[in-house]
Amino acid sequence: MAEINTIARPYAEALFRVAKKDQLARWASFLEDLAQIATNPAMQGIIGDPRVSPEQIYSIIAGVMATPLDAEAKNFVDTLIDNGRLVALPEIAAQFRELKNQSEGSADAVIYSAFALDDGELKQLLVSLEARFQQRLTPQVVIEPSLIGGVRVVVGDQVLDSSVRGKLDAMRVALTA
Repeated sequence: MAEINTIARPYAEALFRVAKKDQLARWASFLEDLAQIATNPAMQGIIGDPRVSPEQIYSIIAGVMATPLDAEAKNFVDTLIDNGRLVALPEIAAQFRELKNQSEGSADAVIYSAFALDDGELKQLLVSLEARFQQRLTPQVVIEPSLIGGVRVVVGDQVLDSSVRGKLDAMRVALTA
């Protein structure tokens, strides 16, 4: 896994240096779309097929993208194809997103909840989480019924678990120790 991180880093950093501040969100979205395409099993078969030319791979990617590729995006995709780095796209996207977040003083927060959160609950939760983590958070809510109740929040490498499942697991460990 460290190898993919090492391969992806120069691409993410170069793209971050080239992207203008007002284009960071657009590039992040573009990279997420590319990562989705590159991880598709059918596309992985095409990428690994020596009978498929780089031009054909680019044509397929361009045809699947929701928006047309501008010159910068085309150059980026061509570079990845020419260097055989399409498989690193998910990691490139993740590292670019991290660089973007650092420059904006924010972080991604994955909120695992046993039940769907309405807008008011999410806003209230975000206010308390931002105070706790001392930065602006971009939430992604994932429904995970196995939590029984409460939430588990992951921000970077930090985890805040206030779920019923987490409390039960802690009690089980305490009782068996």
